[in-house]
Amino acid sequence: MPIGVRTRVEQEQVMAQAQNGRFKSVALQQTAGRWAMVGLIAMAATAFGAAAWADGPAGGRAAHHAGMGGAVPFGAGLFGGPPERIERRVDRTLDGLQATDAQRAQVKQIAVAAAKDLQAQRAAGRELFERNQQLFTAPVVDANAAEQLRQQMLAQHDQTSRRMLQAMLEISRVLTPEQRATLAQRMKSHRWHGGPSHDAPRPAP
Repeated sequence: MPIGVRTRVEQEQVMAQAQNGRFKSVALQQTAGRWAMVGLIAMAATAFGAAAWADGPAGGRAAHHAGMGGAVPFGAGLFGGPPERIERRVDRTLDGLQATDAQRAQVKQIAVAAAKDLQAQRAAGRELFERNQQLFTAPVVDANAAEQLRQQMLAQHDQTSRRMLQAMLEISRVLTPEQRATLAQRMKSHRWHGGPSHDAPRPAP
């Protein structure tokens, strides 16, 4: 059987057996554990990894790129780190937009509040990840517990993404359509990974 077909068959078997709460063979039980491990770790990383990116080994530089040149102008990188770092990041993001002092103050307030909420959600995500590790290092993996943990991770990810969207919408209401258009144009001059092109002009203060 081709590898791709066999993989889909394995997944279907795992899903069917997991729904019944049992596995017909030791080999299938191992397969279930392998698929569940991959899926749960991926969800855990998604749930709190974006915010961890802002506070990761690259520090403020990675967060700055995430906020300035990522897929969205005000991405995960803007909502991580201490308030002082967030405020500096906001100022850099708004440079070249002729933003007023009032606009800068409002955006900073929104970003700092979001960062505080997301920090708590990151802690919840880490707790779920630790439970995931405990679950899959047990002598026998509990399929029902794995499914419950999967649902909790999905809910935690949804909560995080909702909070980020709320902050982005609030910021969009502070900026004018022209300022948002300038940000969108700026994104086009940045590379996909978030770093500015070498020949891209630096925004005017």
